[in-house]
Amino acid sequence: MKIVDGKGAVLGRIGVFAAKESLRGEEVIILNCDQIIITGNKKSIEEEFKIKRGRTGSTQQGPRHHATSEKIVKRAIRGMLPDYREGRGKMALKRIKCFVGVPKEYEGKKLIVLEKTKKIKFSEVREFTKQNGRN
Repeated sequence: MKIVDGKGAVLGRIGVFAAKESLRGEEVIILNCDQIIITGNKKSIEEEFKIKRGRTGSTQQGPRHHATSEKIVKRAIRGMLPDYREGRGKMALKRIKCFVGVPKEYEGKKLIVLEKTKKIKFSEVREFTKQNGRN
């Protein structure tokens, strides 16, 4: 079991790490999902999330995207897995667990800390969630 601390880490790097490890058969636990960083222009990222959630004033039909930090992270990882609907991609997705904060059962355990970002433009996942009082 690999336990990853998401505080200050880039979403894409965590996603690649989690996808590779889960495809190898390892269970991956991602903690502090609300503090994971999304790099890029904040306005364009925010606009993209609004479009995906169907909140642009249009009568858009189709799938709606979740607005909680842990589900945003898990969906990003899902996109990095091969055919997540069947076979080994489906099994790999089941091995990935995402949490906001640190649950009691994982307190005091050794965490894997991925490289922090040095980019100037970034936002945290929690800035685009309902828990933040926006959207």
